[in-house]
Amino acid sequence: MSSHESSSHTGSKMSALMLGALGVVFGDIGTSPLYALKVSIEASGAKDSSEIAQAVYGVLSLIAWSLMFVVTVKYVLIIMRADNRGEGGVFALTALVSQSASKSRVGRWTVMVAGALGASLFFGDSMITPAISVLSAVEGLNVLSTDLQPFVVYIAIALITGLFAIERFGTAKIGKVFGPVMLVWFCVLGVLGLMKVLENPAVLLALNPFAGIHFLLNNPGVSIAILGSVVLAVTGGEALYADMGHFGLKPIQRAWLIVVFPALLLNYFGQGALLIGDPAALDNPFYRLAPSWALVPLLLLAFMATIIASQAVISGAFSIANQAVQLGYIPRLRIKHTSADEIGQVYVSKINIFLYLGVVALVLGFRNSESLASAYGISVTGAMAIDTLLAAYFMMFVKGWNKLVFFPVFIALFLVDSLFLGMNMFKFFEGGWLPVAVATLCLLLMISWVNGRERLLKARWTTAMKLSDFLDGLTRTAVHRVEGTAIFMVPHENIAPLALLHNLKHNKVIHERVILMNMEIVNIPYVKDNDRLDIRPLPHNFYSVHVRYGFMEEPHVMRAVALLRARQFHFSLMEISFFVGKEKVVAKHSSPMLLAPFIFMHRAMQGATEYFKIPFDHAVEIGGHIEL
Repeated sequence: MSSHESSSHTGSKMSALMLGALGVVFGDIGTSPLYALKVSIEASGAKDSSEIAQAVYGVLSLIAWSLMFVVTVKYVLIIMRADNRGEGGVFALTALVSQSASKSRVGRWTVMVAGALGASLFFGDSMITPAISVLSAVEGLNVLSTDLQPFVVYIAIALITGLFAIERFGTAKIGKVFGPVMLVWFCVLGVLGLMKVLENPAVLLALNPFAGIHFLLNNPGVSIAILGSVVLAVTGGEALYADMGHFGLKPIQRAWLIVVFPALLLNYFGQGALLIGDPAALDNPFYRLAPSWALVPLLLLAFMATIIASQAVISGAFSIANQAVQLGYIPRLRIKHTSADEIGQVYVSKINIFLYLGVVALVLGFRNSESLASAYGISVTGAMAIDTLLAAYFMMFVKGWNKLVFFPVFIALFLVDSLFLGMNMFKFFEGGWLPVAVATLCLLLMISWVNGRERLLKARWTTAMKLSDFLDGLTRTAVHRVEGTAIFMVPHENIAPLALLHNLKHNKVIHERVILMNMEIVNIPYVKDNDRLDIRPLPHNFYSVHVRYGFMEEPHVMRAVALLRARQFHFSLMEISFFVGKEKVVAKHSSPMLLAPFIFMHRAMQGATEYFKIPFDHAVEIGGHIEL
C-alpha cells in the first residue's frame, strides 16, 4: 500500500472517529446555547437596552474565556493526557492515583472518597442534564405560540419517557445517526451565529478577557449570580475526558478544536449580536436567531440534539456504574452489554429506573429550564474540581511533570473550579440542594459499601481455614473422590472456600479435579487474554486459577473456562459443577445501625451466579452466615 493510500485510510478513520465523538461526547455542552446565555444575562438583572448591551459584552467575554480555559486548556490539553491505558473519567483517574497512594491507608481512603464523590456528583448531573436539555428545547414551542405553554411540561415528560424506554435496546443500532445529526446541529449553530455576527461585528469586542472582569467589578451585587450561570456554558466539558476511551484522544481534541468550539463561540456571539440590536429577544435568543421559516425545522433539530445529549449522559451514568461495580464501590448490579462491537455500551436497569424517576420529578417540580438552571452547576463544578486535584497529583507525582512549571498551572485551574463551585453554592436553597443531596446519598452508600466490604473480608479471614491446612488434612484423611470437575468461586486464593468445606461436611465427597477460581478486577480498563489467567497446580489434583478482568470489562466465568480448556484442561463442559457460597451477613449487637446500609445492599445485590454468568444448570449455591 502506498503512503498516500495509507494516509487516506488513516484520515478516513480519524474522520469517522471525530463524527462518532460529535454524537456521543459533545451532546451536553453542544446544547448549552439553548439556555446558557439567556439565563446568564437574566442573572445580571439587566432591564433596558443599555443595560442588556453591557451585560452582553461582559457575559460573552466570561463564556468565551470559560470555554477556553476550563474546556480547551484544562481538559483538552492537560487532563486528557492522564489516561488509564486509553480510558478516562473519574474512576480511571482514581485507579491511577490509588496505585501510588495504596501504601498508606489514609491515602487510599482519601483517593477512594475523592473518586466516589466525583462519581456521585456525576450521578446528580445525570439527572439534571436530561431535564434541563429537553425542557429548554420544548420551550421553543412558546416562540411558535404562547398558547402552547401549558403543554410544555407534558411534552417534555413524554419525550423523556420515550428516551428512557429505549435505553434497554442500547445505542449500537442508532449510534451511527448520532454523529451526522450533531454535525448538522453544530453547523446550524455556527451559521445562525455567523449571520448575526456579520450584521453587528462590534460584538466581537467581547473577546477581550478584561471585558468580563470589568463587568463583574462594575456589578459586584450580581457577580455571584452571573458566574453561577456562566458555568452552564461549560457543563459537559468533563464528558470529553470521561468518554475518551470510546474514541481516543486525538479525535476528541480535533472535533472540539475544529467543529465544536468554533460553532459554540459563533452561536453565543450571534445571540449577543441579536440582543444588542433587539433586547426584546431575551425571551428566547437562541430561537430568535432563526428566520421564521426555519423555526420549525430548528425546533425539531433541537429536539433531536437534546435527546442525543441526554442519551449520552445517561449512557455515561451506566458506564460509571459499571466501573463502580468492577472496582468494588457499589454492590453487584445486573449489567447488560448492548453491543457486540462496543464494550463500553452497557445498560443497567436499576440505574435507568432511578434516573428516570429523578428526571421526571425535576421536570414536574421546576417546570421550566430557567428555574432548573438554579439546580444545575454544583454537581458539575464539584466533579471538575475533583478531576483537577486528582490529575494534578497524578501528573506531577506519578508521571513526573515539572512541578515548577505545572504547579502554578494546576493552582490556577483549581482556583477557577473553586470560584465556579463557590458561586454555585449560593444557589443551594434555590434548587442546588438537590444534586448535593443525591451526591451525598450516593457517597454515603459507596463509603458504607467499601467499609462493610473490608469488614466482611476481615471476618472471612478470622473464621477461614487456610488452604494449605485443608490440603494437609486431605493427606492424612481418606476422602471419597467422585468424577467430574468442581469449580469453586473464591474471594481469596489462600483460604479454603466455605462452599468446599460445607460440601465436604454434608456430602462427604470431593470431585476428582477441583479448581479454585478467584476473579480480580484490576486497575486497568482491559486485560489481554494472554495475561488473563494464572494457573497454579496444588496437591491432590487441586488448582488455583487467578482470573483478571479490567474495570471496563464484564466478568464472564464461561469465557475463563474456555481459556482454561484451550490452555491446559481438556474437560467436557457437561462434567463441570460450579460451587458458589451464598453468605448471609448479620450485624453484631454493638453496631447494627452502622452496618445497616451495607447489610441491606449485600442482601439486595445480584448473586454471584448471575454476576459471573454461571449457567444455572451447572451452579450449586451453598449457604452460610457471617457476623460483622
